[in-house]
Amino acid sequence: MSRRSGILEFAVLGLLRESPMHGYELRKRLNTSLGVFRAFSYGTLYPCLKTLVANGWLIEEPGSTPEDTLAASLAGRRAKIVYRLTAEGKEHFEDLLSQTGPDAYEDEHFAARFAFFGQTSRDVRMRVLEGRRSRLEERLEKMRASLARTRERLDDYTLELQRHGMESVEREVRWLNELIESERAGRDLKGSTGGSAQQDTTSGSTGGLPRPGDVPGTDTPGETAT
Repeated sequence: MSRRSGILEFAVLGLLRESPMHGYELRKRLNTSLGVFRAFSYGTLYPCLKTLVANGWLIEEPGSTPEDTLAASLAGRRAKIVYRLTAEGKEHFEDLLSQTGPDAYEDEHFAARFAFFGQTSRDVRMRVLEGRRSRLEERLEKMRASLARTRERLDDYTLELQRHGMESVEREVRWLNELIESERAGRDLKGSTGGSAQQDTTSGSTGGLPRPGDVPGTDTPGETAT
């Protein structure tokens, strides 16, 4: 399994833990609410869903009335299917939430983990935040060393680009410091109760969070929503 597909599975399980959804709603929430995946096709989402169903973590249920299903069949359209998390799927997602290994510190994976911090225990949140900060501090040190070695050979625009990259990492480190301080003080983020994935428009929504690991999607939507 690729790292990106693993992140997608994690995000899908997290959203379905809140409530059952059909494919169109899932894609919308992944693209807009979480801010983890900018864009991806149904051709990416549905194989992921089929894998989760095959693993016993999701079940498929009719998402419309029998009349609607018959009408869709006669019209040559696929009937709506709602995906629901099973007890095994919930247990698997909770196991994923508890993991604090190096993958949790990487850009896109960290963004997905952060989106579900409202469902994550405080000690796990602390380990992920501290691991992410350590990873970025190492990255910042390498960037500074590289800039010191190559400064004299760089033109002004390339130099400015490198400075911009360093400033971005420095800002995230400061942000992480503030979050870690709040966690140590036992304070929750305002509006985070109940999980970021439940909120779309408030200041506590994942849509308003910094997105250190945003990676623009390369897939092109081109299939009919279910």
